[in-house]
Order: sequence, then structure tokens, then C-alpha cells
Amino acid sequence: MFKHYFEQIDGVSIYPIFSLLVFFFFFLGLGWHVFRFDKKKQQYIENLPLDEKELSGLH
Repeated sequence: MFKHYFEQIDGVSIYPIFSLLVFFFFFLGLGWHVFRFDKKKQQYIENLPLDEKELSGLH
């Protein structure tokens, strides 16, 4: 239905390519961030829900 309307607009063919590039580079950057994340900070965050010191402060 909307394809007919979009065909009449000049330059609209760039949007699918642009959205694919945004999608690709976002997940590429996210993967890069995950792989270079500090391992000590990752272990700290993993153990945070199990930390007894943090749980005792809630009561």
C-alpha cells in the first residue's frame, strides 16, 4: 500500500540502505564493546546480586 506513495518521492531509495548500515554498525560497535569489556568489572557486576554486603543494607 505505502510502496506506491514512496515510489513517487525522489531519493527515498536511500533509506533502506541507510537503515541497514545503521543496524550493521550499531551491532558491530556493540560487539566490539562487549569483547573489550574489562573482565574484573564483569565479574563484579556478575556477583553483585549475590553480594551479602549489598543485601544487608536493604533491611
